[in-house]
Amino acid sequence: MNPRFVVHEHEATHLHYDFRLEMHGVLRSWAIPKGPSMDDSQKRLALLVDDHPLEYIDFEGIIPEGSYGAGAVVVWDNGTYDLLEEKTDKISFILKGKKLKGNFTLVRMKGKEKEWLLIKQKDKHSQAGWKLMTSLTPEKRAELNIRIPPCETS
Repeated sequence: MNPRFVVHEHEATHLHYDFRLEMHGVLRSWAIPKGPSMDDSQKRLALLVDDHPLEYIDFEGIIPEGSYGAGAVVVWDNGTYDLLEEKTDKISFILKGKKLKGNFTLVRMKGKEKEWLLIKQKDKHSQAGWKLMTSLTPEKRAELNIRIPPCETS
């Protein structure tokens, strides 16, 4: 079975997107302030954050005020992926999601510990001028319940 990925749209202090890859028994996680892109001319800053437990992969809800990461969280995209390369400072993979498809690379910026770039590689799935659309609509927000996530971080 292929490993899974998820992108959480997370409206905490500010809206951002949490990109998570199932690896080594956890969800390796990066916060992407502007969200991922299917446009191969776009590079997105991806800030490495704490690993999350696998149970977090389908979490949706409103993290209560006073809790770390307080705010609304929804699954923006999910699916499986094929790992192409895994090094200390570079991870390449093929995403098979509903929105994100094709080849991507996460590469750590030189001299930085937590700053990476998420890069869409040019392939048949690339879309010039692609625009990110929110999943956290007023209707979706109304469906969410206050929930404590299955981890201490977000």
